[in-house]
Amino acid sequence: MSDLYIYNSYTRQKERFEPMTAGYAGLYVCGPTVSGESHLGHARPYVTFDVVQRYLRHLGMKVRYVRNITDAGHFEEEGREAIDKVGEKAKLEKMEPMEMVHKYTSMFHHGMRLFNCEEPAIEPTATGHIVEQIDMIKVIIDKGYAYEVNGSVYFDVSKYAGEYPYGKLSGRVLEDQLETTRELDGQEEKRNKADFALWKKAPPQHIMRWNSPWGEGFPGWHIECSAMSSKYLGETFDIHGGGMDLQFPHHESEIAQSHIAHGCMPVRYWMHNNMITINGKKMGKSYNNVIKLSELFSGNHPLLEQPYHPMVVRFYILQTHYRSTLDFSNEALQASERALRRLWEAYEVLQKLPATNNGTAAYAALDAQVRGWCGECGDFMNDDLNTAKVIANLFELAPVINGIKGGQVSANALASETMLLLQSTWKTYMEDILGLQALQVQQTDKLDKVLTLLIEIRKDAKKRKDFGTSDQIRNRLAEAGVVLKDEKNGEVSYTIE
Repeated sequence: MSDLYIYNSYTRQKERFEPMTAGYAGLYVCGPTVSGESHLGHARPYVTFDVVQRYLRHLGMKVRYVRNITDAGHFEEEGREAIDKVGEKAKLEKMEPMEMVHKYTSMFHHGMRLFNCEEPAIEPTATGHIVEQIDMIKVIIDKGYAYEVNGSVYFDVSKYAGEYPYGKLSGRVLEDQLETTRELDGQEEKRNKADFALWKKAPPQHIMRWNSPWGEGFPGWHIECSAMSSKYLGETFDIHGGGMDLQFPHHESEIAQSHIAHGCMPVRYWMHNNMITINGKKMGKSYNNVIKLSELFSGNHPLLEQPYHPMVVRFYILQTHYRSTLDFSNEALQASERALRRLWEAYEVLQKLPATNNGTAAYAALDAQVRGWCGECGDFMNDDLNTAKVIANLFELAPVINGIKGGQVSANALASETMLLLQSTWKTYMEDILGLQALQVQQTDKLDKVLTLLIEIRKDAKKRKDFGTSDQIRNRLAEAGVVLKDEKNGEVSYTIE
């Protein structure tokens, strides 16, 4: 397979990827809502689409990768009220909204660096594009697909669905949505239960608010991605990515509002990664199994038996195809750690082997097999970016490499061209495409014990009202790159920057 095929969630089939402009690819991925610390659920989409953009570049394309930051307007219409999650969390933390946004955005970026995710070309924020969102809403109103009520603006889903295939991406039928939608606060404002907010009127106590033609308010969640993706990638662009949980209502709403605003479908290929479960259960607050990235890396969570290196987590994610469910457990992560070490040790051995030798006919079968395994890696990536099969082939190649080192396989077993291909393949896939790095020898356990001791000393100082010592410990650790966070339950977590 020489061409790249991608599973298009919109058409539910694999399609040959043909960028709108030869040699260029536009990729938009929904970024985090920075109303809290990033967790394990954030790891999968950003590792997945990091590999997507890496592979597109490997194919020789110039990629514009846009990943947004939602720092306002992400309110849950399926909750009891339509509230701005960022603004409400800022009140709880007794911080200015932008102060809190900066804090959690920095923590998100830190986590992505540890995962070795390359930075996007553009990382726009919702608050930085209020004008674009308002302008887009105006167009939708002028075209008759949105209406204003008491300072809020809603998209007319029923009108749109009567003319266009609303629900095709998520597979949801409008009539079913109307039957299952709960009676919520503010529903009386809408013409239909399924209508979603483009703009919400800000109540008096609301912190984050902007002027608009409809009064002071804040934007809806869905409109931000439509406004930012079209600004930086065009009214129609190549790939839109995100987690499967975003198909409805977020991406379905994006399609509808962008279609009306621009008169064309916004995306040619929709890509969605599947969900993460933990020990077989969906990750959620009700299960008490939401694991923050800082907890994952420090091991400071009741469900974790040890800290896990970011490369182990990245490797584990890529061992499963992105469209398959991924279940996290201590046993699975520990097995991945051992597997990654084996692969990286083989890679280090391979780098030291001489590339020039004289392969003999006696080893022709092995030579052909090695060339075959190497060649299949490209086929696997072209078949909907199947990183799991690529890694499986690397495991097939590892015994050959170790056999040459140990003498079980002749040093001249492979032709010079095959050895060069083998070395090139491992460099290309291990580092350039999969984005893996060596597991550095870290004194993790010892460091954790030292930090735990300092945290306990700080707790005792606070109990004795010795706030000078308490602050000194926090500040000196911060200077060393260790950031302490006091949790509501009295516990203290830390991140290492």
